[in-house]
Order: sequence, then C-alpha cells, then structure tokens
Amino acid sequence: MAVYTPITAQQAQTLLDDLALGQLIRLQGIQGGIENTNYFVDSERGSFVLTLFERLTHAQLPFYLALMRHLAEKGVAVPAPHANAAGQILHTVAGKPAALVDKLAGASQLKPQAVHCAAIGRALAQLHVAGADFPLQQPNLRGLQWIAQTVPVVQPYLNPEQTQLIQSELSAQQTLAASSAYASLPRGAVHADLFRDNALFVGEQLSGIFDFYFAGTDTYAFDMAVCLNDWCIDLSTGQDDAQRVAAFVQAYEAVRPLTAAERELLPAMRRLGALRFWTSRLWDFYLPREAEVLQAHDPKHFERVLLALREAQEVLQVQA
Repeated sequence: MAVYTPITAQQAQTLLDDLALGQLIRLQGIQGGIENTNYFVDSERGSFVLTLFERLTHAQLPFYLALMRHLAEKGVAVPAPHANAAGQILHTVAGKPAALVDKLAGASQLKPQAVHCAAIGRALAQLHVAGADFPLQQPNLRGLQWIAQTVPVVQPYLNPEQTQLIQSELSAQQTLAASSAYASLPRGAVHADLFRDNALFVGEQLSGIFDFYFAGTDTYAFDMAVCLNDWCIDLSTGQDDAQRVAAFVQAYEAVRPLTAAERELLPAMRRLGALRFWTSRLWDFYLPREAEVLQAHDPKHFERVLLALREAQEVLQVQA
C-alpha cells in the first residue's frame, strides 16, 4: 500500500457521512505496497481501510468490489465494501474512485510456518469454490499479455544474463499458453496477489484476506502459484520449504482436489507467477510514480525465485 493522493479530514468525513458511519476520529496514511493510496480510518462506528484507486478505472472496479461482496456473502474471510443508502459500493474521494472496507483484526504473518501455509491453502481453495458462480468476468490485468508488453520497457535496465533469463521464460510461457494442456486448466475468479502482507492472522488463526485489486479471471493453478512463491519459500534464497509447500497443497486439496492437468502444469505456473512479479517489480523500481509515501519492492527477489524454480525443473528433467 502507498499514498499517492493526499486527502483531508473533511473529505474523509464526507464519505463517512454518506455511509452513515459516524464522526471521524483518526485518518492515517498506510505505508507499504505499491499500487493504490490507502488510509486507516477510525470513526465512532468502527475501524476501516479506505482505498483510492490510482490506476483502475470506474469501469474496471465493479468486478473487484462485487467479487469481494460475493465472497463475503459466501462466508469467505474477506471484508465486504461498505455501501451507501443507494446500495453503491464504489465511491469518489478527492476525484479518485474509492472503496471503504472494515479493518480486519490481527497482523500479517511475515515469517509463516506450515500451520499458516495450511490456513492460506485452505482459504484459497474456499475462495475458488465460492467464486465459481460469480457472474462477472475480467481478464487478469497483469497476465501474460501485460508481461509481454512490459518486458521491453524494463529490459534496458537489465544485464545480459537477466535479459536472457526474462526473454527465455517469456517465450516458454507464451508457448505453454497456446497449448491444449493450458487450455484445459480450470479457471475462474482468482485473487492473484495473495502475499504474506495481504492476509491477517490472530495467532495461528486466519482472520481474513484483503487487497483484491489485482483479482481477475485466470487459472486456479496460477493463483496457487502466486501463494506458493511467497508463503512457502525462503526469502533469502528463493528456495522452496518442502514442509510448507506440502502443508499448503494438502490443505488446498482437502477443499478442492487438483485435476491431473493442474498437477502437471503447477511448476510452470509457478514460473509464470515469478515472471509476473519480477516484471512488475522491475517496472515499479525503475519507473516509479511520484508519491507522498512509497516503498518499492526489491526486484531481485523474484529473479532469485524464478532461477530456483527453473533449476528445480532442470533437476527433475535430468532425473526423469
């Protein structure tokens, strides 16, 4: 999260009045993340998170907000957007599209153990099952098409070895995406950004998942890959923690068993997930937007993850 658009207490109060949420007590910008402007908002009626959308448009946002409401109504641990008297959940603050959701209890688990990975695996499967009948569709806006468009933009900042790596993986993913095996993968509404800092725990109990603003319609295997690449690896090396991987996958499959195609292509989807976030972090790092509060992520991290995944795949191929 970040702060690109400053807002005043009066602007926050105007929104609270529209939502009948009482008098403003505290307004505080949130540091961390990269995409939108976020504030903690405390009022007489509770504690909330206000998001001002910096890139997503009024036309795109109904998908994300309606998905959050749909999942919350199905019992998934997701904060539902607050509606005004007219039932509208998309608002305008400081000229930007905005949404207000309840602040979840707990804290992010930045050093997850197997028990936390199991909770995330179970919750992700519940999300996929609950979202299966969600009527809206919207492509993953950071999918392979976006990656292919963005790699040439960031490539001037790469050394020859990095250029070879990113081009090689992009080519492999484009070939895979055109295959019948890829076409057979189950798909539906996905979170697409369920990192350690987008879930909260109270002790070992998952209290909720948030930040759905990269969600879209994509393969469930890609959504699993994004989680595995963050929750189940050693951050310093990019290598898998086998115990955490097993805990995540077993908990996921206890709710939604994988198809044969998903099992076969999950390693490739993990490489796609690493490529997606390496590309976006390169973009954010070398071509940053102006912001009052901004903390860009290190792009080297997902380069290490991608290299580790490719090396693991090569070992399996040799053993076969």
